[in-house]
Amino acid sequence: MSFELTILGSSSALPTSNRFPTAHLLKVDERFFLIDCGEGTQIRLRQLKINPSRIHHIFISHLHGDHVFGLFGLLSSMGMMGREVPVNLYGPGRIKEMMEQHLGYFGPLPFEIRYHSPGKKKNNLIYEDEKLTVTTVPLKHRTRTYGYLFREKQRLLNLRKEQVQEFRPGIADMVRIKRGEDFITSDGRVIPNRMLTYPPYHQRSYAYISDTLYDPGLAEQIRGVDLLFHEATFAGNDEQLARKTMHSTSRQAAALAKQAGAGRLLIGHFSSRYRDLSRLVEEAREIFPETDGVNDGDRYSVPLERVAPD
Repeated sequence: MSFELTILGSSSALPTSNRFPTAHLLKVDERFFLIDCGEGTQIRLRQLKINPSRIHHIFISHLHGDHVFGLFGLLSSMGMMGREVPVNLYGPGRIKEMMEQHLGYFGPLPFEIRYHSPGKKKNNLIYEDEKLTVTTVPLKHRTRTYGYLFREKQRLLNLRKEQVQEFRPGIADMVRIKRGEDFITSDGRVIPNRMLTYPPYHQRSYAYISDTLYDPGLAEQIRGVDLLFHEATFAGNDEQLARKTMHSTSRQAAALAKQAGAGRLLIGHFSSRYRDLSRLVEEAREIFPETDGVNDGDRYSVPLERVAPD
């Protein structure tokens, strides 16, 4: 039932003595999804005692070095560890060309890489299983760049035991009730679904907004997200530099979180020019109080909770 984000890297282009470039790991019910893979990602995985062999899906936002330099080493290590099952690699179309050039120099891997390109559409469904969907959020950067929205699917409803004993629905009826349908008794009475089930669980969500110009239009695409990561490379007084390099400030990240009605904002991808990052966090909290500045190794969980009844 877990929905937990681990920060593997929180710096921007230059690593520091205690921060590697950007990489996140999302754990959803014992499945692991790696988002970006900056230099040092596999080192952080080992430090945090996370087995890289459990990662089957890797989402890359764009092909700038601080988001992919760790990918080559991680995949190589997976091969040396005896991996045989495929890795699914999601990202801009040229990621396949980049990997093929690299493997042309250093040799093939003992497992298949399956490439998935999001295309240009907003909210493009790029991954789906029985519990989760991942859609793309196109961003505005110097090269084609994607954010990713991870959202749980609605779980089946739980039956109220006492009501089941009273109305005695059949097995097929109970399946339909769990899906949200009302129950019709043998004498034609309609029993509302809410009488037979507990309130549904909230569909937990996480949005990853990587390198981008501040774009208020993103708010609608991630409306109501529980956990939002938004890059905050620069402080507010460096807004002109942010615009020039097509990045965002901490204040702009907070403004988007507020517009989107996010539950919690995480800011990172910090420029190495700032020795004291508390300033960026304070600027963001002035606009959106539920803000945290991330550090390598931080973990953030979204609890499983039922939706409050009307």
